[in-house]
Amino acid sequence: MTEVNSHPPMAWCYCGDQVKLWRESAGVSREDLCKKANYQYEYVKSMENGRRKPTLRLLQAADELCGAKGKLLAAHQYLKPEPYPARSQEYMQVEAEAIAVHWYEPLLIPGLLQTEEYARALISESYPPLDDEIVEERVNARMHRQDGLRARTSAVFNFVVYEGALRNLVGGRSVMKRQRDHLLGLGGLRNVSVQVLPMGRCPGVALNGPLILLETPDHEQYAFAEGQKTSALYADPTKVSELTQTHGMIRMHALSVEESAEFIGKLAEEL
Repeated sequence: MTEVNSHPPMAWCYCGDQVKLWRESAGVSREDLCKKANYQYEYVKSMENGRRKPTLRLLQAADELCGAKGKLLAAHQYLKPEPYPARSQEYMQVEAEAIAVHWYEPLLIPGLLQTEEYARALISESYPPLDDEIVEERVNARMHRQDGLRARTSAVFNFVVYEGALRNLVGGRSVMKRQRDHLLGLGGLRNVSVQVLPMGRCPGVALNGPLILLETPDHEQYAFAEGQKTSALYADPTKVSELTQTHGMIRMHALSVEESAEFIGKLAEEL
């Protein structure tokens, strides 16, 4: 599941029901399926009823017992967790095609700039805890997003990072040192700029949370704002204008690209 939810995903329900229908059509008892898959009766019942995600082992056993010839096993790819939380999926679609991304982040390194170990430390410490499969899927998805920094060389990526995000020891000192070095490396790309907003500058709007401005190939303007468990992608010109002005004020108080690289380098030496 991508979010804590009172209802199981429809894919679980549909797949479980298909296992049950194939099993009954083939004259296979639930007990036979339990024995083949080496699962307890109630565990298989929960998967057939959609309360639990049907496992690969169950699908393999059911496919073989019912003579489905791969038809049940094929469902496994549709049971993989979503790579992004539901509330951010629309944003991800816009980001993937954007020709300009202007990102301000006060507490964390922006996702497009994170090392794999930094991202893993963040995602694995989510609460309520995520299962290992979801953690792995989301870490891989975050790393895949970063391909655009190098592949889309005509797109502009500007990042303003508050000093506090650079000092937070996410994952520990060694992880954070490598993360700071990684920022310096990405900042050397010709279509990427990284600026630091030192503590104490622009304190009002700088502490209100992250915001991202995006421009699409059709020159549509969007703004994205995110909180603890909520997020919003704005297309309304008035709202986008307000957040653009906010971003402009923050960026105006940030160090230059050259000053920022020197600042990050000195922080990296401290660890």
